[in-house]
Amino acid sequence: MGSKIKKIVDMKKVILLFVALISLIGFVNAQNPQWLQYTNGDGIRALAEEGNDMWVGTNVGVVKLDITTGIPTFYNTSNSGLPGNTVFSIAIDENGTKWIGTYFGLAEFDGTNWTIYNTSNSGLPDNHVWSIAIDASGTKWIGTYDGGLAEFDGTNWTIYNTSNSGLPDNHVWSIAIDENGTKWIGTENEGLAEFDGTNWAIYNTSNSGLPYDGVVSIAIDASGTKWIGTYGGGLAEFDGTNWTIYNTYNSGLPHDYVNSIAIDASGTKWIGTSHGLAEFDGTNWTIYNTSNSGLWSDVVTSIAIDANGTMWIGTYGGLAEFDGTNWTIYSTYNSGLPGDFVISIAIDASGTKWIGTENTGLAEFDGTNWTIYYAYNSGLPNDFVWSIAIDASGTKWIGTYGGLAEFDGTNWTIYNTYNSGLPNSFVKSIAIDASGTKWIGTSGGGLAAFNENGIPLSFRENIIIGNYIKVYPNPASTSITIETRTTGSLTIHNGSGQELIIRQITELKTRLDVSNLPSGVYFVKVTGEKTVEVGKFIKQ
Repeated sequence: MGSKIKKIVDMKKVILLFVALISLIGFVNAQNPQWLQYTNGDGIRALAEEGNDMWVGTNVGVVKLDITTGIPTFYNTSNSGLPGNTVFSIAIDENGTKWIGTYFGLAEFDGTNWTIYNTSNSGLPDNHVWSIAIDASGTKWIGTYDGGLAEFDGTNWTIYNTSNSGLPDNHVWSIAIDENGTKWIGTENEGLAEFDGTNWAIYNTSNSGLPYDGVVSIAIDASGTKWIGTYGGGLAEFDGTNWTIYNTYNSGLPHDYVNSIAIDASGTKWIGTSHGLAEFDGTNWTIYNTSNSGLWSDVVTSIAIDANGTMWIGTYGGLAEFDGTNWTIYSTYNSGLPGDFVISIAIDASGTKWIGTENTGLAEFDGTNWTIYYAYNSGLPNDFVWSIAIDASGTKWIGTYGGLAEFDGTNWTIYNTYNSGLPNSFVKSIAIDASGTKWIGTSGGGLAAFNENGIPLSFRENIIIGNYIKVYPNPASTSITIETRTTGSLTIHNGSGQELIIRQITELKTRLDVSNLPSGVYFVKVTGEKTVEVGKFIKQ
């Protein structure tokens, strides 16, 4: 991701949001649907948690997802006051008001009313809002793409940029606020800035211990120490006074491109790179790579920890088992592992490991015996196994390049785009919620929800809003063609909400005469039995 800041979120904030694609809902088998599809997907850019709700920023608007029921609510430029559908950041203040950063300004949403701040009507210095943080007093700190940093207390705006403050770079990619209220600001090219509200301190390669001016990630541990991962300069530890730099020259850090930083309950840092795994307890480093440990490959792709605390590490050189002292390596040379490129790992209730590989199938390993499932000797639809999840009954759900496989230990059931509601047969991720509903992330088809006993009623009772409607030509002068995914009541209204055209449609493609409408922006809504589809067009 270059020198761009990687936003770090708490693991509980990614409940059900394991996929790179989420957007609008569609139904399959409306009488008793087993599948729900979240299709027309675009990348998740922002997450914010509020009780049972997850607020998700995407390329097509904001989704409020009830993580207990799976019920989503959609907000976009067609059905709300959101100023732009590309959402980069979301923060929620103590009153529950949402602050949403988009390409076209900042939105404030209290659950009913929208207030938009942009360069034309406020002190916002740039409409491209990349990051938002809220301090203990409720003041919003807003990082922009090229306008620097804005402070907004609800009334007054204060702008910090390279011309009027100590901010070193107007490209503000990340903001973190420590327990003292000090802001830590990561920039694209000019290092790290610390701002206590009065004084600025700039940390870059020329004046501090920061090893590289492209900051990838910032993590703050329980003591307030900052851990700063760079993209080429290694890892920096900064306690507010002293810098300690860990790189390939002065430590066992296996590579100066620090891909991720995780801090466990004991405070130990686990640092995964493309050149091995590092464990750091604050004093001692233990480096696991091909030269000093049992690892057969330095490319670490996946980690699972079993009930005993044993780590299972997937690499491009096979599977490693590590109990903190002893390594056991499983590869094609010394075990029944069918391929050394291990992509996914799951551990069932009995402790059996299920191991997905790249192009060499699925392996079951009980600690002694290996059983290998290929496409040619089992019901596995494809030998590229991206993801594995195990439900409460012990049934395995396996995501492949060729669809989703359900395996109960004896029988295989395959779901793909031809025989089910799966929107794409390339299944990259799977999670299973308390109701037994499977949440399936695909590449190119978005997110699907599946329950073989029927999607729980609470998922289906609400009207679901989506911008499926296609309206063309757009702009229009005399007539428009409207394509929908449902039939029902069609209305066209103006920006004031006045309904100007009302009719029932029975076809998925409808042509309308709009020659009598004045010039302006109009909204199209089609209300079906279980969906509301919305769109808009411009009348010239």
